[in-house]
Amino acid sequence: MDTRDMIVLIGVLILGGLGVWYVWRHVGNKKIVNPEIADRPFLEQVLKQRVAFFQQLKPEDQNKFISRVAHFLHTTKISPEKGAVVSWEQRILIAASATIPLFHFDTWAFENLDEVLVYPDHFDERYNTESEDRNVLGMVGDGVLHRKMILSLPALMEGFDRQGDGHTAIHEFVHLIDKADGQVDGVPEYLIPKALIQPWISEMHRSIQQIREQRSDIRPYAAKNPAEFLAVVSEYFFQRPERLETDHPKLYELLAQIYGGQTSMRDPEEMGKIQGEPDR
Repeated sequence: MDTRDMIVLIGVLILGGLGVWYVWRHVGNKKIVNPEIADRPFLEQVLKQRVAFFQQLKPEDQNKFISRVAHFLHTTKISPEKGAVVSWEQRILIAASATIPLFHFDTWAFENLDEVLVYPDHFDERYNTESEDRNVLGMVGDGVLHRKMILSLPALMEGFDRQGDGHTAIHEFVHLIDKADGQVDGVPEYLIPKALIQPWISEMHRSIQQIREQRSDIRPYAAKNPAEFLAVVSEYFFQRPERLETDHPKLYELLAQIYGGQTSMRDPEEMGKIQGEPDR
């Protein structure tokens, strides 16, 4: 190894160390439950190959994203259930799904989650993966499953394999964000600025009504209730932001402000007009 290569390697190690220190200093207070995880080069390789959100980040933000993924893997159990086999690549994709919606919140972590249970297939409301009625792709647990999440492995992979607007894992992590304030009601009060709460509620109910009247291209499941609306449009926001901005500009601007970090092609004056006018 020549001097230049040695300098590059030392620089990478320093940046990686600083990223890890930053995450442990600022993000959450969860204890380590998995001391050994995939090494950092493999984390980066998977993220670069499979995660579009990561690919669009600046190098310094990619470094922070890798550290956040490592933090999730260290502090959250990922348990294969019912015969599922979960590779390290798939574990990294679960951690990436958790990191995406909270990436621009440096001090926020999933303190309300201890374990992700991974099923080999879709399941029904009784957690049966062999039922003819198995149509559940993911679930945030309650009762005996408090502080747990269930994900269907095929549904997880579909979120990264296809170029659609659906992403089951992000959907379920958004439910956890929504649940953090004690109510799963489509209003994530720990994230949303107070000044945006009423505009968000108004736009949410207006959009739900449009879906129910079949005047919207947003998936009908979003109209089930406000919690599902938030989860579905958040999938849309992170999977297809350009399309959401074009088709539903007011929703896009509100979600951009809720999740932070997203920039719009619109100038501030036009944004003000969008927030004051309904979509046509």
